[in-house]
Amino acid sequence: MNVLIVGSGGREHALTWKIAQSPLVEQTYCLPGNGGMAQIAQCVDLAGDDLADLADFAQHNNIELTVVGPEAPLVAGIVDLFAQRGLGIYGPSAAAAQLEGSKLFSRELLRKYSIDDIRFEVFTEAAAAKAYARQQGAPIVVKADGLAAGKGVKVAQTVEEAEAHIDLCLEEGGFGSAGQRVVIEECLVGQECSIKVFSDGETVLPMVPSQDYKRIGDGDTGDNTGGMGCYSPVPALDQPTFDYILEQLIKPTIAAMAEEGHPYVGTLYAGCILTDRGPKLLEYNCRFGDPETQVVLPRLDGDLVEILQATIEGRLDEVDIRWKQERCVCVVVASGGYPAEYEVGKPISGLTAAEQLDDVVIFHAGTAQHDGQLVTSGGRVLGVSALGLTFRSARERAYQAVALIDFENKYHRTDIAQRAVEAEENV
Repeated sequence: MNVLIVGSGGREHALTWKIAQSPLVEQTYCLPGNGGMAQIAQCVDLAGDDLADLADFAQHNNIELTVVGPEAPLVAGIVDLFAQRGLGIYGPSAAAAQLEGSKLFSRELLRKYSIDDIRFEVFTEAAAAKAYARQQGAPIVVKADGLAAGKGVKVAQTVEEAEAHIDLCLEEGGFGSAGQRVVIEECLVGQECSIKVFSDGETVLPMVPSQDYKRIGDGDTGDNTGGMGCYSPVPALDQPTFDYILEQLIKPTIAAMAEEGHPYVGTLYAGCILTDRGPKLLEYNCRFGDPETQVVLPRLDGDLVEILQATIEGRLDEVDIRWKQERCVCVVVASGGYPAEYEVGKPISGLTAAEQLDDVVIFHAGTAQHDGQLVTSGGRVLGVSALGLTFRSARERAYQAVALIDFENKYHRTDIAQRAVEAEENV
């Protein structure tokens, strides 16, 4: 079959890498792809925000399966359009993708079905929102309701920070229509983890859990980013807690969506926090995570395409998913200055040597080909993933590969998975 992957980041490269291994696949296309994806698939120079163009491409190239990486096309209704044309596509409908597309929709659904008890309120007027923030006190969380490229959430440590983010959303239009409403939530404390599942609307099959690093600096300091590293599994997440999240939070959400008339088909990603009140849902995402996918898929022992097809066709109950026991660690290599201003077009060296290391796979995020040379083209440039029997061996292998890679103003955190190593060795 011919398969199309929509997107251009590290997550999409990981999906392409795993999908291309399937004996069911003849030709893999990526739209628009990146420098790494171009090495294993045919990249198509076509804007990914015109859904009709994507559907036309799929029809003209006999695409039997399309896999969507980023959330924006899903929220915009790409699955609905492809379904209308009889094209196979993996992901939730626009109505189901509201779980990520609207923080308010998600919170109200959880409240309606008594799935979670996080305190929240929604506001469209800055004065009322600020008054509520002052009443509740800090720390407090202020979220733009819609999609804001990962920048709409502010964990405010002071009331002044909360008020500034409220102004950015409601007064200054910093996130456009996505910020016309804000959801203000209580701030929860604990380790975060990501639980992703495959769902065909009824059957739910979990993936292995992961934990990412959102802050730019070592010790979880500095600005939030799209993710500076990740590891799987999660020592802080024991089996009873994992089971609770699956049985008491995720599965009831899937059932609630079906009850609402919006069956959820695709990957549902629960961002959770392990608090002294038990595990709580921070947010839902309607797709694979980044860089979580870069540690989950290397641990998948089997054919991803078979799972995706079974999900679309409503027969996940027939699937037996197997996972490798090895640990996986991913270190993100970024452009200096990210997540603020950074330069692109820097030649990248050392990749061949790094890729030759055992159990190392490098996923491209912000790379491009220029005059035959691989260069940087984004803030997060590469995700260096490594497998190992222990977190220590996986971590050492990942950083060994990172040390071989070079480009001007290269930056990475030095503490990825260190807490996992300590947790594993201090049992």
